[in-house]
Amino acid sequence: MQTIRDTNSLSGNMQEGVAAPYDFTISEVFKEAWARTSGFKGPVLVAVLIIFLALAAINFGTILVVGVFNMIDPALATILTSSFKFVISMASYPIGAGILMMGLYRSVDAAVEYKLAFAYFSYSLPIIIATLFASLLVVLGFMLLVLPGIYLSIAYIFTLQLIIEKDMNLWQAMETSRKAVHQHWFKIFFIYALVGIIYLISLIPLGFGLIWALPFFVVLHGVLYRRIFGIDSI
Repeated sequence: MQTIRDTNSLSGNMQEGVAAPYDFTISEVFKEAWARTSGFKGPVLVAVLIIFLALAAINFGTILVVGVFNMIDPALATILTSSFKFVISMASYPIGAGILMMGLYRSVDAAVEYKLAFAYFSYSLPIIIATLFASLLVVLGFMLLVLPGIYLSIAYIFTLQLIIEKDMNLWQAMETSRKAVHQHWFKIFFIYALVGIIYLISLIPLGFGLIWALPFFVVLHGVLYRRIFGIDSI
């Protein structure tokens, strides 16, 4: 792992396992993320294209295999279909975390390659457990009073990156993310609300806007992470 000595004054830092006091404006985060999107689109879009083609090939193969088994044993075909979907779903978690890690690399001007999206399968187990556990808590929050679910969905947003970049365990990463985000929860909520609006707008012209929007979202997440926690090594 290459140690990053980021002397940028806009980097945060860790203090006793929780982000030290920090602050930012929504506009400056958006401006920095947009500036860093230039030259970053290629690696992200290539990674997304590879994922899309891989999924298409897997789905096609699944249809053929399941089709054959469906003629022999429909029950077995159903089990195979569910198994394929489960494996694909589990594999998507470390890949998604890898894409977000690309944003961390870009936020400190480290070299970024599309291969980074597939570089964190060694973290599959903690990433999958963290994703499922955090999702469970968010769902329970929505079932209780809705507002706790909304709060936790934002509060746990940096959990996977803390597991990978800070080498934290599941609960430590979740609590560190929650306590850090809590300092400026509403700012971070509005940032991702705006991201959602931008995403919907980018879909209007046949999705062409995603060519710019997706890399922007990834690097924005990395910029926010760096400003809150700092980046020790990647």
